[in-house]
Amino acid sequence: MLTISSPPSTVEVADRLHSAAIRLLRRVRVEDAAAGVTPAQLSALSVLVFGGPRTVSALAEAEQVALPTISRLVGTLERARLVERRPNREDGRSVILHATAGGERLLREGRRRRVARLAAELEGLPDDDLRALARAGELLLRQAPKPARGRRARRAP
Repeated sequence: MLTISSPPSTVEVADRLHSAAIRLLRRVRVEDAAAGVTPAQLSALSVLVFGGPRTVSALAEAEQVALPTISRLVGTLERARLVERRPNREDGRSVILHATAGGERLLREGRRRRVARLAAELEGLPDDDLRALARAGELLLRQAPKPARGRRARRAP
């Protein structure tokens, strides 16, 4: 446990946050099995649901994968009716990927399950600890850069 007698270095704080984040994600990701799709598919779908429609190349950029990889992944999501391609009104040579209503529902239900799992694990903590975690969450959200938007479609559905 980290003692707070003197201010910790930024490296010490970063190390603790990194370890905590990994442990938290491991505990809540078990809920993702209920989605019936792979973690990579969930990740790409989450970019479209929470980041908005975008081109295939922008999705590949956001996911940090090569175009052939994202193309295969998108094909699987299309066959599952979680993603659809629509013509790009600004550039007739390309398409814009959109999450379908089913894709959005799948992601939102997954988030609800993850949050419920984490909330259950926080149940019973003293109020001071909950306040400290709430404050830490706010600080982290404020500090974290906004997700890269890539080349999004300008018009959402």
